[in-house]
Amino acid sequence: MEKRKILIIEDNSDIRESTAEILELTGEYSVLVAEEGKTGVDMAIKHKPDLILCDIMMPELDGYGVLYMLSKHENTQQIPFIFLTAKAEKADLRKAMEMGADDYLTKPFDDMELLNAIESRFKKRAQIQVKTEPSMDSLRLDEQEQAYLLQDLADHGRFKNIKKKQTIYEAGDTPVYVYYIKKGKVRSFLNYKDGRELSTNIYVESQFFGLESVLLNDKYGDNSATLEDAEIALIHKDNFFELLYKKPGIASKLIKVLSQNIREKEEQMLGFAYDSVRKRVANALVNVAEKSTTEVDEVTIKISRDDLAALAGTANETISRMLADFKDEKLLTKEGNAIRIFSVNRLKNIKQ
Repeated sequence: MEKRKILIIEDNSDIRESTAEILELTGEYSVLVAEEGKTGVDMAIKHKPDLILCDIMMPELDGYGVLYMLSKHENTQQIPFIFLTAKAEKADLRKAMEMGADDYLTKPFDDMELLNAIESRFKKRAQIQVKTEPSMDSLRLDEQEQAYLLQDLADHGRFKNIKKKQTIYEAGDTPVYVYYIKKGKVRSFLNYKDGRELSTNIYVESQFFGLESVLLNDKYGDNSATLEDAEIALIHKDNFFELLYKKPGIASKLIKVLSQNIREKEEQMLGFAYDSVRKRVANALVNVAEKSTTEVDEVTIKISRDDLAALAGTANETISRMLADFKDEKLLTKEGNAIRIFSVNRLKNIKQ
């Protein structure tokens, strides 16, 4: 184990040498010494010791000057600093602590006073670092660890069963929760002034939603509602931020989630701008199909014409006409209140 470096700045040779000897005898410290303040400042900047013992009363640059200069230097301002003083006047000690000294020792001091003061400083500094600095383990999380932490967060949320087509939050609401879908589907959407809706995303099982507004500490910009009966975990934002604070490495997973949401919305907006109605309806069906299952070309989905119209950005009558056309082309068929898609890939490759 590497020894901790301690710098002693003391103009009295007897005190300087005896203090250095005590520290070296422990076998735990390597000692640097300086005979006066200016040299001490230079050595502190060059060697960056783990702790500094400094006399107050010294010629040219006193202990107060040393502390002031080191507090202005980025590499030395956090080093624990203990004053050594032959005077115990309250005014001197108060000035020392107000300037940022961590502790003081009144000369003459014995071996145990010195060692206890030093060890106490190291313990307190370690406690502060644990509270304020994330561990390297918390910054390095693999995909499995990220998934486990997020799943654990969701499992400790308040689960709520929500019926089909029920509102979860509305645009303008103040965010209190992050949401996780245990079962079912949820869509987010915007409202036109004339009452029409435009779906902006579909969320499925094992997905989080409502993240953006919580992270931005801003009101919801869209609405959300269930597409089918759902079981949803309500995770209070305080618990969400506590996880981010304790495990900053989880942020990379959330960034991926948010980036994917943004990419999907960008593609949707481009589709609204340049795709034909036929292509937009096909894309809407593909979107629902891909959110319903993976790696299956033939799939049955359940979505109302209203919701499909909102997702495609068109009218209900247009949806009915497009579904009839796709049925004639043997791309899909209606089965009660469900739509059976024969080939997701064929729908995906529909031309304008």
